[in-house]
Formats: sequence, C-alpha cells, structure tokens
Amino acid sequence: MSCGQDGLKNSNGQTVPSHQRGEACTRPENDALNDFYAQFEAQNSIAARKSITPPNEQVLCFSTADIKRTLCRVNPLKSAGPDNIPGRVLKECAEQLVDVFTDIFNISLSSAVVHMCLKTTTIVPVPKKFTILCLNDYRPIALPRIVMKCSERLQLDPGLPY
Repeated sequence: MSCGQDGLKNSNGQTVPSHQRGEACTRPENDALNDFYAQFEAQNSIAARKSITPPNEQVLCFSTADIKRTLCRVNPLKSAGPDNIPGRVLKECAEQLVDVFTDIFNISLSSAVVHMCLKTTTIVPVPKKFTILCLNDYRPIALPRIVMKCSERLQLDPGLPY
C-alpha cells in the first residue's frame, strides 16, 4: 500500500522511486505516528476548574448577532476539523445554527469551562522533507474545529463590550 503516493513526481516531472520518498505508509508506521503525536496530548492532563466570578464583575456574554456575524465570516474553503463540518455548512446555515451556538458558547463562558469535545483537533502529518527517515521529518498540522475557532475569534473581538 502506498498511501496515495504512487504518482509522486519530482520537480523535473520524473516519478520518484518509493525508496527515495520514504517507505510506504504501513500499519506499524501509522501506529508509531499516532503514538508520537499522542505523547503531546497525554502531557496535557490538567483538570478544568470552575472559576467563580466576583459579584462586581460581569461575565462575558455573546449575542446572537455577534455569533451570526462570526459564522457568516467563516471561510467556506477552510478544512473541516474532527467533526467533519465544512466551513461552507456553517456559513450557509448560520441563521439556523446561531441559537444553538449562542447557548453553547454562553454556557461555556459562564461556567469557565470549554467542553473537551470542542477542544479536540485532527493532526495531519505533512512531510518536511522529500525523504522521510524518522518521525521528526513530519510537520504536525492541527485542524481544529471551525466552531471552536469561531468561539476564540469572538472572545478576542475588540468590538465586543466587556
């Protein structure tokens, strides 16, 4: 199995032999990549703690207009994350999804906890070099959930009243 690299060509248009582009993606290599990238997630085992807002401070709260504006700004060509929800769906269905995401984001803000399912990402290994000799020759590209990126964008928006 060659993992889609059968027709790989170099800059001169010549087909590259498999021994020059690294071994084919075998099952043990896939497991090794999974173990290699999982070590970073395993180190992040800090439990979430709910923070209590002092009575004189106001909790940040998003309006449906803010969330709709953010969903409508989503790049429709952006790669989907682990939920496989394309940016085009979020953009075109913003009117129908805005109430649901308003509730999710505001509950997350008021409880000061981001649910674990929103924080998961897909990590895609992209070769740094043409010849792969070890696992460090891959660059991990993280594809987070587009919904989570919208939430982060809203929290960083300087136009929101705090």
